[in-house]
Order: sequence, then structure tokens, then C-alpha cells
Amino acid sequence: MADVPLPGSERPAKTGARRVRELDPSTRIEITVTVARGRSDAVQRTADTLEQLGLTLIRASPATLSLRMAGTAAQLDAIFDAGLAIYSHPDQGEFRGRTGRLQVPGELEGLITGVFGLDQRRVARRRRAIGSEPDRGSVSGPGRRKPFLDDASAATALTPAQLASRYSFPPGDGSGQTIAIAEFGGGYFAGDLAAFCAKQGTSTPKVTTVSVNGAPLYTLAEIQRLPQQQQQEQMDDSVEVNMDVQIVAGLAPAAEQIVYFSTFDEQGWVDLLNEVIEHSPASAVALSVSWGLAEDDPDWSAAARQAIDERLQAAGAAGITVCVAAGDDGSADQESDGRAHVDFPASSPHALAVGGTMLAAQSDVVWWQSPGERSGGGGATGGGVSTVFPRPSWQDVQIASINAGAIDGRVIPDIAALAGPPFYDLIFNGQDQPNGGTSAATPLWAALIALLAGAADGPWKPQFLAPLLYAAGPGTGVATVGASGCTDVTSGNNTSSTLGKGYDAGPGFDAVSGWGVPNGTALLRALTQ
Repeated sequence: MADVPLPGSERPAKTGARRVRELDPSTRIEITVTVARGRSDAVQRTADTLEQLGLTLIRASPATLSLRMAGTAAQLDAIFDAGLAIYSHPDQGEFRGRTGRLQVPGELEGLITGVFGLDQRRVARRRRAIGSEPDRGSVSGPGRRKPFLDDASAATALTPAQLASRYSFPPGDGSGQTIAIAEFGGGYFAGDLAAFCAKQGTSTPKVTTVSVNGAPLYTLAEIQRLPQQQQQEQMDDSVEVNMDVQIVAGLAPAAEQIVYFSTFDEQGWVDLLNEVIEHSPASAVALSVSWGLAEDDPDWSAAARQAIDERLQAAGAAGITVCVAAGDDGSADQESDGRAHVDFPASSPHALAVGGTMLAAQSDVVWWQSPGERSGGGGATGGGVSTVFPRPSWQDVQIASINAGAIDGRVIPDIAALAGPPFYDLIFNGQDQPNGGTSAATPLWAALIALLAGAADGPWKPQFLAPLLYAAGPGTGVATVGASGCTDVTSGNNTSSTLGKGYDAGPGFDAVSGWGVPNGTALLRALTQ
């Protein structure tokens, strides 16, 4: 049978990248192939056909409807018409990539939904640490950071105990629960975690690191031996990693943590979620994801968005709430086309999207620091209305997009927590380094979910939390669970200077703080009554 186009596989040239040379046809490449639901023979039939065409089956996973296959660049070009080459980009350096649409064997039409791993362009982005800048030339050496925050600001950063008190966390320490964390770069520094727990007077949790798709599991010592530019990049990403781990450790110190390190391309996302869904190495009650990219950024393929969304749905069905940061760059989300954007995978209807707040006169307001985006040294919570995902039936809210002619899309965030001043009390590379962003609010919510699941006064059966927030609450049924279990945030906006407009907070649900910041005890009561 003749080859046929693979829907959703179209990839334009990466902006700013240039093709530098052909790919060696003998290069061995491992790919992840996703297959359609509803066909009991889909995985086996796809594997058999691709093996007959010369590829090697590494792993078949009926549970995640995916295959891990290997072949040479020449074989993959012949099967998928990939047109592989080496590209160079100022930010990413050299990477393997492609443009255009893939083809699949005609006998697999309708069975294969995605082929990932051919193109390695970056689609996982984190933000520069709040209140700091890279210090590339100081005597302290690469990887140190030169803080902007003055001593007074650093002294006011909130400890885990203060956060738990402010948000009325239910009693418990997370014992018996597992929290997963997704990372796409950097390393975990055990010494920093030990120092953080000693400072906070809490026990040091068990942390297991897992390599996905061949991603390195860097320690601090290993990063310090890298070439200087690579060392700086990994230290920058490590700020994110260790912030996630420490926030969870401070709020749920007895919960086991599994930190999955994957590659920052589309294949890395799909493979990481596959690992979490298959409970390797253990089942988690929540997955914290502080990475993302604007949902309609051209570097995402439609097939990847679909594959990731399907896996988020599978995670939710397995009782795992995937908490995803809504972004730190306000209404534009680092895009410059004059339209508002929201971050993916936060915009998936199968993710719990987490926005950000800050304190003003001890009251929670929407996080916004001039100019409303990180590129200018500030930041603001992501939030708004999706242009990709329709509004799910369970999200019965009336929020209109500020984009002309837009659909009634999924609205994010669902909820929020501290992201801006006075920040979180943290340690990085042996030094106090307060930090924040929606990247910090997200593991806070993951920790809270672990406490809800293990609460002594009536365990809440772990399940995907987002739809429950929009359901009728206890008692009269007038208030929703979200309104009953959160403190409303009514002041602020997420206007970014790039766009010049954004979304506003107001009474009840809004597109910058969702239902508000947590009242953990009230939320537990609303979920269990």
C-alpha cells in the first residue's frame, strides 16, 4: 500500500534555526510511536509492521498505547519520509530536526497517531530564577548567582511552616504518599535538600531520581565538571529542580519523591508521562510540572499536544492529579504576535493549572511585577482562555477571551498560590536563595494533594482534582468545591508589556487566580462531605 500523510505531524522550520549539514544515515535513533485508542490489536499490529520494515522493537506498552522502536536515520527517513538533518539555533545549539509532514505506511493508516524522537527541538521551557541573574564571571565561579533581592527581602521569604499556616493545610506529613516531579534539565543536589530540611527542622524525605529517554542524572559535582557554557545552563535549570524538591519536602516531609528527568523535546514529554502512568517506579498521587510552552507555539506539533493530552487524561483516570504551572510571563506567555496566549500543558483539560499570587499588605493579590514578564526582570502569572482546547463540560464558568474571534476555550488557571513577593525560603548551591513563580506554586499544590489523600480525619480517595473544584460544594450546593475550599483573590491582573492587556481578578472564579489560594482544611471538608 502507498504511504499516507500522518495527521498532526506538520512541523515548520524552527524560528532562528539554520540547517547546517546532513545527518549521517547510519546514526541510530530511538523513537516513540503512539497508536490510536479503541483497537485491541493496534500496538501489536504496528510493532509487527515496523519490524518487518527493519526497525527494532525495544518495548511495547499496551497500557500507554505506545512503542519504543529503534533504527538508523536512513531506515527512518525511508519509512516516515522525515528528511532529517542537523540544525543550529542560538539558544539550543545543534540538534537533529526536520520540517514538513511525516508519512506512514498505508497499512498503518489510522493506527499510528504520532512519531516522536525524530526532531529534538526544545519544547520545555523554564524561567530565570526570580530576583537573580547568572553571574558568569565572578570569582565564586560559574553556576553561582548574584542576588537582586536585598537582605530585608530575603529575610521575609516564607518558610514551609508559614505557608502551611497561611493556607490552613490539613494535619499530616504526607506519610504513605508518593509525589512525582517532572524535570527537563538540571540536577538534584542532595546536599542542598539536607541543608534545607535542617534549616526548617523537618526530616529529609526519600528522593529517587529516574532517567527517562536517556536524560542524565546530574549531581552538583558532575555539573561542575562540564564545559563552562553547558555548566551554566545546567545550573540554571537546577534552580528549578531543587526548588520543586524543597517545596514538596518542606510541606509534605514524609512523602516519597520521584524526580523524573527527561529530554526537553516532544519525545521527552511523552516518555515521561508514560513512565508516570505505568507507575515506574511507584504510583504517585500527584505529578508536579513546572515547565511548558505557549500552547500554540509553532514548535509544538498537533500530534504531540494530542499525545500529551491523552496521557494526562490517563494519569487522571489512574487517580494522579497532574499539577502544571500556568506560566510566569503574563497574558502574552512570551509570544509577540499581539494576541494573548496560555501555556501548555497547563491548558489541557486534564491538568490542574496553577496560577500565582503575591502578598500586598498581607493580602493575596494576583502576582504581577513590572513589566509583567520575565524578560524585563519582573514576572506575572499566566492565565487566560485556550485557543486550542474547548472548554470542558465540567468547567461551567463565564470567561471570555480577550482575543477577537476566539473560541470558548479551556480557562486557566484553576487555582493559585504564592508565586511572587515575599517568595519562598529556599537553598541553592549551599546558599540561601529565595525564589518563586508559578513553578513554586505548583509543587505546593502537589504537596497539598498528598496531605488531602492521607488526611487522618477522613481520607480523600485520590482522583483528578480539577473537575471536582467546579462541582457543587457541601451543604446547599450553591457554592462550588473550589469556592468552598479556596480563599478568593479579587485584586490584580496579568497584563504583560508585550501585549498591553490581560485578564483581571474579581469576585469568584477568574482567569488569573482561578478559585483562589488554598484553604486546605476547608478543601478537605468540601471534598469529603
